[in-house]
Amino acid sequence: MTRDASPPPTRPVLATLPAYRAGRLPEPVPGLTAYKISSNENPYPPLPGVLAAVHAAAERMNRYPDMANTALRTALSNYLGVPMEMIACGTGSVAVLGHIIDAMCDAGDEVIYAWRSFEAYPIAIALAGAFSVQVPLTPDHRHDLHAMAASITETTKVILVCTPNNPTGTIVTDTELRDFLAVVPPRVLVVIDEAYLEFGTDPEAPDALAILRDHPNVVVLRTFSKAYGLAGLRVGYAVAHPDIAEALRMTATPFGVNLVAQEAAIASLAARDDLQVRVKELVAERDRVEAALAEQGWVLPPSQANFVWFPLGEQTPDFAAACEEQALTVRPYASDGVRATIGESAACERLLEITAAWRARAATEEVEPAAAVPGP
Repeated sequence: MTRDASPPPTRPVLATLPAYRAGRLPEPVPGLTAYKISSNENPYPPLPGVLAAVHAAAERMNRYPDMANTALRTALSNYLGVPMEMIACGTGSVAVLGHIIDAMCDAGDEVIYAWRSFEAYPIAIALAGAFSVQVPLTPDHRHDLHAMAASITETTKVILVCTPNNPTGTIVTDTELRDFLAVVPPRVLVVIDEAYLEFGTDPEAPDALAILRDHPNVVVLRTFSKAYGLAGLRVGYAVAHPDIAEALRMTATPFGVNLVAQEAAIASLAARDDLQVRVKELVAERDRVEAALAEQGWVLPPSQANFVWFPLGEQTPDFAAACEEQALTVRPYASDGVRATIGESAACERLLEITAAWRARAATEEVEPAAAVPGP
């Protein structure tokens, strides 16, 4: 040990980073089966054929994966109908997001996004030395694209549009997004983050790939973690103009998407018919939960994702604690609200029992629950 036992100082920005908090595991409660709906995980096991692909790939894990993700990008190219030169992969869409910020932003540049939205946005931006410009959601928990457009400055490099939005579940419509892009300078990159795309049923949702064909300053960001059920393997991708996609591959960690993950993603794309069955079942369960909540008296933003949003305000911690008492973990967001994933039917039933009790208690105490939004 040297005379100075202190390590070298780390970057000051680390002390200012917001903490990314993963969904907590439930604490055991006697007599109750515990359920975790605090992370937007798919409750189903891997799709048919995926485990066999994983086992076969595991036998080759002594070898490096294909750094260019050639087979995966080829499969995505065939699936999406775009040239593989437009595709860049990473360890989940959150990693690809980081590649985007690294490729586009120098220190001092600005990135605009709605808030509240995906928690990783401010972290990736700060690590790149850029500045976050957070634009509040509208009262009905949607992106305020007019305010976002008005926030563009000479130093704006990237705009992030999460649709369906995490954690509120609301979408930006195709018309809204196209009108927005008409006023965004071509020098600004607009990222359409579609992590929950597969769960959407709204016909007004954007056709992001069609929008990309018309706007070379658009990037479409997607993941295998949610609908495909590969959250534990970490595979995401971007579709972009070939020059942007090449820049994303340059900023990616070499060999980042491991061999097993690549094979699992390819097998998942091949099982698209089975995927549709599962997605329809999850969407039906989401619709059932939303209808039951409405019957109880809750007025929540309509979700196009695999979760529902309770804008509880200051009651957020109390509601999360009430769920924990019943061996159910949800995702609280400070004093903004609670996100609850659509998981197993039994978990959803537990949630509905808790929400019914919450409404009944509020009625008894003559306190109106905070989770209400204006009507359309």
